[in-house]
Amino acid sequence: MKIFKKMDLVIIVILIIFSFIPHFIYSNVVSKNNKNLYATIKVNGKVHTTIDLPVASEKRLPISTTYGNNTIVINGNKIKIVDADCKDELCIKQGSISKVGKTLICLPNELIIEIKGDEYDSSDDLILSH
Repeated sequence: MKIFKKMDLVIIVILIIFSFIPHFIYSNVVSKNNKNLYATIKVNGKVHTTIDLPVASEKRLPISTTYGNNTIVINGNKIKIVDADCKDELCIKQGSISKVGKTLICLPNELIIEIKGDEYDSSDDLILSH
């Protein structure tokens, strides 16, 4: 006794593929429709540093506060935490981020890094001719 017919499986596979389409469309629109890319580094909810992206060469940035110490590496648009004195080091295990809206968080050291960008204005692309 067959549970699924051949056509049922084809339909299921097609529906699974279609379910990922909104994700790809949204991620491409968000990453391409931004200008003035930058990262904000916050400690205890207050802006500690703002860095324009992309950076031309790899940059190491130590963050030392009363909550703890972190070392951040920025290379192009990618940012990652490479060293932290927190016990679990989950912030290091998060890897790198490079797209608008992505964040890195070190809770024990109260550190938040977020990539941001101004909204893209399509009128910048218009060429007016008379």
